[in-house]
Amino acid sequence: MASVTFEKATRRFAGMDRPAVCDLDLDIADGEFMVLVGPSGCGKSTSLRMLAGLEDVDSGRIRIGDRDITHLPPKDRDIAMVFQNYALYPHMTTADNMGFALKIAHVPKPRVQQRVQEAAALLDLHDYLDRKPKSLSGGQRQRVAMGRALVREPQVFLMDEPLSNLDAKLRVQTRTQIAVLQRRLGTTTVYVTHDQVEAMTMGDRLAVLKDGVLQQVGTPKEVFEQPANTFVGGFIGSPAMNLFRLPLTSDGVRLDGLSVPLSHDVLRSAAAEGAREITLGVRPEQFRILSPEDEKAPALDLVVDAVEDTGAVAYLHATARLGGVGTPVVVRLPGRATQGKGARVRVAVRPDAVHTFSAATGLRFNGDPGSVPTEVSAADTAVPAKSA
Repeated sequence: MASVTFEKATRRFAGMDRPAVCDLDLDIADGEFMVLVGPSGCGKSTSLRMLAGLEDVDSGRIRIGDRDITHLPPKDRDIAMVFQNYALYPHMTTADNMGFALKIAHVPKPRVQQRVQEAAALLDLHDYLDRKPKSLSGGQRQRVAMGRALVREPQVFLMDEPLSNLDAKLRVQTRTQIAVLQRRLGTTTVYVTHDQVEAMTMGDRLAVLKDGVLQQVGTPKEVFEQPANTFVGGFIGSPAMNLFRLPLTSDGVRLDGLSVPLSHDVLRSAAAEGAREITLGVRPEQFRILSPEDEKAPALDLVVDAVEDTGAVAYLHATARLGGVGTPVVVRLPGRATQGKGARVRVAVRPDAVHTFSAATGLRFNGDPGSVPTEVSAADTAVPAKSA
């Protein structure tokens, strides 16, 4: 096992006006489960392929432990990769697929059989060792692909969206198995996904990328509670954070009839950059629906467009009129929803639960509740704020 380090790693493709991955600096500790997450085209799979040796590194370095592996061929990097499409040999049994890499490496047959049996025990595949891929379910095939990586006992596991081909229920089950297995083995793992729920539930830490640039690194809790900028705030969390671009008042901002005071530190930070507007972030669970008894209390008025009722919680997809413009708002409710389509509701928000970002740069203001984010790329200053 070993740590992984990206040092200003950059990859450019011909015909692109910007690098696919730009100056990536990232330290992954020995035994850590690191998740690279972001939307399609953000550079996460390219970063993984650079580490695997499947893509060239145009500048910068990549190290595994103390070894500089930047220009080593894939076979010399001591890594094992699990792909999205399983990549199993259809004419081979489960046991043969799992042991094939060892066989071509001339590992003695008894040792190959021992490692295959050990991996099968870990992955609950004993009953399927004689079956070929066509007789296995999607989840079983993915476990075989993982077993093929396990038997090699590599320093680093690389996983490129391995659950994308599974149905929703099996995806939840398999991601739990992967997380438990990784913790049991303690092997350094780099996992790529565009699914932020997957990222939040599996990773020790997340690295959020956008347009090839690292935006923030931190634990799932840190990234969720202290997003570095509007992109991270709007991407991490399901449903996404509500973002409103609002003019500043003397003590904060106004959401329609609702006044939201801001801390002196935030107001000072906004004044220092000469801002007349900020971007206010409110997560769906931070709204509170007011009862009829609170009819005189300040509130944001909403009209419900649709209700997403999951049983345990419900989401109201609504519209607010801010500055005369219809603005979508999502509100999370505990339990079942009593409101229906077309209902009018009034909501309040806790001022200490909001997030504030610069409308000019998109960066989080110092003075927000909680501490300042742990890591932010300097290039992120180009991320624009999201307009209401």
